[in-house]
Formats: sequence, structure tokens, C-alpha cells
Amino acid sequence: MVLSRRGLLRGTASAVVLSAFGFPAHAQSYPVRPVRIIVPYGPGGPTDILARLTAQKLSETLGKQVYVENVPGAGGNIGMGQAAKAAADGHTLVVVPPNIVVNPAMYPSVPYDPRKDFDPVTVAVTAPSVLAVHPSVPAKSVRELVALIKAAPGKYSFASPGVGTPPHLVGENFRLSFALDLVHVPFNGAGPAVSSAIGGHTPLVFASLPPAVPQIKEGKLRVLAVMSKTRSPALADVPSIVEAGFPEITGEGWFAFLVPAGTPRDVTALLHDRIVETLAQPDVKQRMAALGYDTVGNTPDESRKLFDSETVKWTRVIKEAGIKAE
Repeated sequence: MVLSRRGLLRGTASAVVLSAFGFPAHAQSYPVRPVRIIVPYGPGGPTDILARLTAQKLSETLGKQVYVENVPGAGGNIGMGQAAKAAADGHTLVVVPPNIVVNPAMYPSVPYDPRKDFDPVTVAVTAPSVLAVHPSVPAKSVRELVALIKAAPGKYSFASPGVGTPPHLVGENFRLSFALDLVHVPFNGAGPAVSSAIGGHTPLVFASLPPAVPQIKEGKLRVLAVMSKTRSPALADVPSIVEAGFPEITGEGWFAFLVPAGTPRDVTALLHDRIVETLAQPDVKQRMAALGYDTVGNTPDESRKLFDSETVKWTRVIKEAGIKAE
């Protein structure tokens, strides 16, 4: 599943969700103490930035301090495991990328069950990936690139920000879909992956928009497609992978807010309402757009459906590609 972007922030979100959850009995007294947002990664990354922007706004609207706690390690597993064991009273949230549903298929074991241990609040933003090549690569389209790789088995490789990241999985889906002899070269972050392609060390790169767009606009990389259903405003003249003729290999990153399973539903509804209001604020939308993200703010039910479809899709890719993380 790929989320449609920009159209999901609803002014009537509060009425829709609260009516679904019933009367806000618990929400009337919530929160009674500071609220913690766990970020299962280090400071400064996109998950952390989103959490801190949201925390600042929520502190104002909830009337209690909302703070971020970074709990990095094991591809996010440590922080997500800690969030799964937190009290289900609305005073702990966690912000997660697709790793919440991807990691169980990659690691021998994880300290949480993505479906049983969490209740979704909202998918906050999406982050499209791009397929770009070094300018020396003669292909000018995805179709030409596929033909080029097929004609020279073992010659080409692609860089990604790391094993199990959304761009890596999108790249593996690309490789598997066309049965390509294409080597994956993981890096520790999107910046080094993009730099590798610029230097010609890896002719291809799958990366999220923020680190790639400046290099594309400067002509250091040639972008062939945005790997989402629709075009990105950041690269409005670049076709989506659907427009390129390959709707079966769409894929993008996303960042979602969750609470421990069993959190009172009216509290979850209140948090949903406040977060969606935050995402709709012009300064937050501007900051997200500058990072290459599109605001979403969907409902808990829509989030759950996305998690379920993403679990099926990426588990298949992981198994077929033989991806393992330690």
C-alpha cells in the first residue's frame, strides 16, 4: 500500500475519531503528568526531528510537558521494545519508521510484536525514495536501465542507506521484480550512499529525497523515477514509478505515532486529534516539506491497514532476497 499524500489532513478529524471511540471519559483528566515520546534512534535524524517538532506543539495543546527520549540501538528494536512494555495510559508514545513491521522478518528475534503490543495513533508523514544513477550511466529511463543491467550481468551495483531501510527494500524489490544481477552495497546512512553514487563507486542509488534532491538539481546524479504512486513536489518534473510503467515496485518510507496496546481509546483519539492539528500547522508543514516529507495524518484504522499491507509486502521481499540483520 502507498499512501495518498496531502489530502488526508482533515479539519473534522476530531469529530470523526471521537465519535468512533465514544465519550472521552479518560481524556477529560489526561494527561496527569509529563508525556514521553520514545524515538528508537539517535538525535538529529528524521524520526527525532519529527518527534521534537510534535512534542513542542503538544506541550502547548495538552498543558503538560511532552518530551523526547532517544533510545537507539539494534535497528530501533531496543526503543520499540521499551515502548511495548510501557504503561498503556497515554503517557508514552513512540515514533517509528517501517522498521516496526520490517525488523521481525530480518532479525532472529525482536522484543515486541508489532500488531499485539501497539495501537496506532496516526501515520504522520511519508518519505518517497528515488532511483538515481551516476551521469555516466547511459540509461535515461527505468526501462532503459533494466535493459542495461540485463545486458551486463554482475557489472552494476546499487547503494542504499543501510540494510533494512526503506530505500534498501525498494531496491531489492526492483532487483527481484526484474531478476537482475545487481549487487547491494549498504552504507551507514543516506549521505554516504548518495556520495558513493556521485563518485561513481556504485552506479545506482536508492535513497530518500532529502539527501538526493540537492545533488540531482546540481546535475551530480540523474534521477530516473520517484518510487511512489504520485510525483513528488520536490521533483515535480520527475515521473513516478507508476508513470514509468512499473506500479508493482512502488515503495516509500513513513513515520507513525503509536501507543502501547490497551491505551484508553478516547486518549488515543485525543492524541490523534492533537497530532493531526500539529501536522496541519504551516510552520510544521514547511519544515517537513524542507526535509522532503509529505504530511498525512490518517486515522488509527487507516494506519493499521497500512501496517498490515506493509508487513506482507516487505516480508516477502526480505525472504526472497535473503536479507538478514544481526
